[in-house]
Amino acid sequence: MEWTLLTQDQYLTTLWSGGTTTQMAIAPEGAVYADRDFLWRFSSAKVELEHSDFTPLPDYVRLISVLHGELDMKVGEGERFSLAPLTLCSFDGGTPVESWGKCTDYNLMLRKGQAQGSAQSLVLEPGSACTWTASVPAPLDYPNCTVALYCVSGAVKVDGVEAQEGQFLLCRQADPSQTVKLVTEEGAALMAAVIFTR
Repeated sequence: MEWTLLTQDQYLTTLWSGGTTTQMAIAPEGAVYADRDFLWRFSSAKVELEHSDFTPLPDYVRLISVLHGELDMKVGEGERFSLAPLTLCSFDGGTPVESWGKCTDYNLMLRKGQAQGSAQSLVLEPGSACTWTASVPAPLDYPNCTVALYCVSGAVKVDGVEAQEGQFLLCRQADPSQTVKLVTEEGAALMAAVIFTR
């Protein structure tokens, strides 16, 4: 697989009512988030308000995780709950969501009917190596695959390319059945995702 290393100087940071959002990658390339016609988007938001409401995105499924800090959420009519660090919560982007707590989060947005995907956290001990493959099989009618690795902390090497804290490894034309070997000297926490598109 061919990996592209994305660093902070390539990200796009914008202001929102509760803090800042940093877009790390979007598809198709060059798509504009505000136009709401993208297939998928990876971002990380800094939530600086103690209480905030999520932006409605009815055409998308959202996955969110806490990277740093604390976050409580209430999705629709459900009960308020605490989202533990590096734990993922998936919900319909059209459902009202309230949050409490100041944090840095990680977001994956998937356009309904055009993209499917999953994400998971990986924690590697110092001096370790492991293999990773996509956690879900490729849907028959979604032939295109993207694999993404976000380095939350530490550093990790994939096929000789190293990502450090805050950096992003992206393979836009991936083989979901191919094993990815992850190697770290200092240890690393990662968010790994696979996305399938039509």
